[in-house]
Amino acid sequence: MQRADPQRAWDDPRASGDEEAQRWAAVTARDARADGAFVYAVRTTGVYCRPSCPSRAANPKNVSFHATCDAAEAAGFRPCRRCRPNDVAAAERHAAVIVRACRRIDAAETMPTLEDLAATAGLSTFHFHRVFRRITGITPKAYAAAKLAERIAQRLPQARTVTEAAFAAGFNASSRFYAQGPARLGMSPSAYRAGGTGTAIRFAVAASSLGALLVAATTRGLCAILLGDDPDALVRDLQDRFPRADLAPGDPAFDAWVAAVVGLVETPGRGLDLPLDIGGTVFQQRVWAALRAVPIGTTTTYGAIARAIGAPTSMRAVAQACGANRLAVAIPCHRVVRSDGSLSGYRWGVERKRLLLDREANAR
Repeated sequence: MQRADPQRAWDDPRASGDEEAQRWAAVTARDARADGAFVYAVRTTGVYCRPSCPSRAANPKNVSFHATCDAAEAAGFRPCRRCRPNDVAAAERHAAVIVRACRRIDAAETMPTLEDLAATAGLSTFHFHRVFRRITGITPKAYAAAKLAERIAQRLPQARTVTEAAFAAGFNASSRFYAQGPARLGMSPSAYRAGGTGTAIRFAVAASSLGALLVAATTRGLCAILLGDDPDALVRDLQDRFPRADLAPGDPAFDAWVAAVVGLVETPGRGLDLPLDIGGTVFQQRVWAALRAVPIGTTTTYGAIARAIGAPTSMRAVAQACGANRLAVAIPCHRVVRSDGSLSGYRWGVERKRLLLDREANAR
């Protein structure tokens, strides 16, 4: 079964079908996702446009495709005055505005208000909120809260007290932090500060057709699904993550969770109806959410995931987020392949990745 990026197949003519047919389909659909990938020119008007241009549809016999605006102009065409293909697209302008807003939130000692962020961006509060959510996948308030949680996670191990770390991170009241802390950290702030001390993590190692499989969970949900050849190495990996947590073998009730995870590995089509304790940074959570949206039996690319989360130039960061994923199969980073469809690296081995993709293709 040939696998292709379902979101932007026209990016790579080898992925599926003929390149010109894919580009023409994007033009007839006025697909804004194709903007920047190519432009099309109309011989009878001498004009070239973005794929999303709202102008009247041209006769395909009179249309030619060009990789860039410079290529179209070198061929003798002039830019359309309606869609302005040689200007920075509105989506790109919005992306730049949101990037600046995110950087401001990242650097702020006191979190700026929505009104302040919108004013700086030159947008109304309503429009700014809508654009921010469309590009990042979360609201400005959620982004700011997650950044605060990241700061507290960084400061907790060095701070003398949890309250000191909370104020240093930017919380203007310790009560606010204690209300949000467990949800953000996956455990109580004091336990996180102590490297997991007092946090109960159940775990078990089972055998699967992909080798050893470690399943671990906090009271919030599954926190690790690890694959490997050496069961002891998987346990050491879990210990390294929470060096002072209370690691204990799973009880009989936990066996049902382990069986469900093994079932997911062996029969991907059945899904996994268990809570996850994901953790991670804001960016990682956005990447992992995008991965979970990739349908079973299909694949995507680092570039497609980067575009899906509104960070088209962050392919390397996307790859790092995939590598940081500790919930194998449940967060399907194995569905990410190279742009030519070949298999890229996988934390748990390329051969396991191949087997998982083959099973999912058959399940679909």
